[in-house]
Amino acid sequence: MQSDPVVTNPQFYRVIFENERVRVLEYLDRPGDESTPHRHPDSVMFTLTAFRRRLSSGGRFIDVDLPEGVARWLPAQEHSGANTGETATHTTFVELKEPAPHPLPAGAPELLGPLPD
Repeated sequence: MQSDPVVTNPQFYRVIFENERVRVLEYLDRPGDESTPHRHPDSVMFTLTAFRRRLSSGGRFIDVDLPEGVARWLPAQEHSGANTGETATHTTFVELKEPAPHPLPAGAPELLGPLPD
């Protein structure tokens, strides 16, 4: 995987499970921490704590404010992030290793951040 977050940001990401179909990452940071650009494949994110952060990519940004205990779909994307809140970010990602059944059309902008319910 290009820009693997475990390689680019090992202080925040660690692999907690992996097989031929999925990889599960744990992410943990503190207020003010910032990650460098990295890429996620299609993933399911589960929040273990409530957190607020800013995700940035290609001159665009989105502010994300999520409560504890929610699952969100995270479409494949490259971004960097900054913890803009007053609490640690603690979350898990279940990354899918199979390609998306319907990739984005050529030239379509990549989605940024988790999708709402």
